[in-house]
Amino acid sequence: MVTSVADTISRTSNSMSFSEYERTSKLQLYSFFMSGSSFRVRIALNLKGLDYEYKAVNLLKNEQQDPEYLKINPIGYVPALVDDDIVLADSFAIILYLEEKYPQHPLLPCDLAKKAINYQVANIVSSSIQPLLRMPIMHYIGVSVGEDAKTEWVNKHVTKGFAALEILLRDHAGKYATGDEIFLADVFLAPQLVGFSERFNFDMSGYPILSRLREEYKQVPAVQNALPENQPDFPGKI
Repeated sequence: MVTSVADTISRTSNSMSFSEYERTSKLQLYSFFMSGSSFRVRIALNLKGLDYEYKAVNLLKNEQQDPEYLKINPIGYVPALVDDDIVLADSFAIILYLEEKYPQHPLLPCDLAKKAINYQVANIVSSSIQPLLRMPIMHYIGVSVGEDAKTEWVNKHVTKGFAALEILLRDHAGKYATGDEIFLADVFLAPQLVGFSERFNFDMSGYPILSRLREEYKQVPAVQNALPENQPDFPGKI
């Protein structure tokens, strides 16, 4: 089921708070189909086999700044997750919460060293790559500097991040990033790799490990079902 923030607002009274209205036994994910952060949470939910209600937040219409949505996520980003009376924002926090509450298909290995590598990969993606490619930043560069500057910006920051990931994964990768099972590192890597080269016209030839992982991720049902084009709010063409 998919509902928009606008639909939610239209069914609430001015005196009714979000927690009073939205409390339910079913997980609710506030998401936008193009959001890489939402993408990784969708993968985690799918890997754990968790059913959830998809609540679309249209970033292109600035719905994330609606006062009702800001009650859910005060910083005005996606994703946000509602689990009964618990409301969480930030994809990393959401995924770690899911990992602790829903232990099926663990996203963290038992081995401490391998666990640390998973945290490191996830942080490189979520702190040093993906935030620099967010829609507001890319829009600002296009308006303030010029459309051609976007390519230079992407190449500079993604090249640095991907080069670090190639080195980091050299001694750890198996079928997936840190072995033959999908873990946290893969949940963060998959949205960054699948469709990325096409979207930004980025040359992946210098990153053999990441290129191979990208092809592996394309075959994983949990990733396939989380793809932007498979979300209820996907418009058909961008």
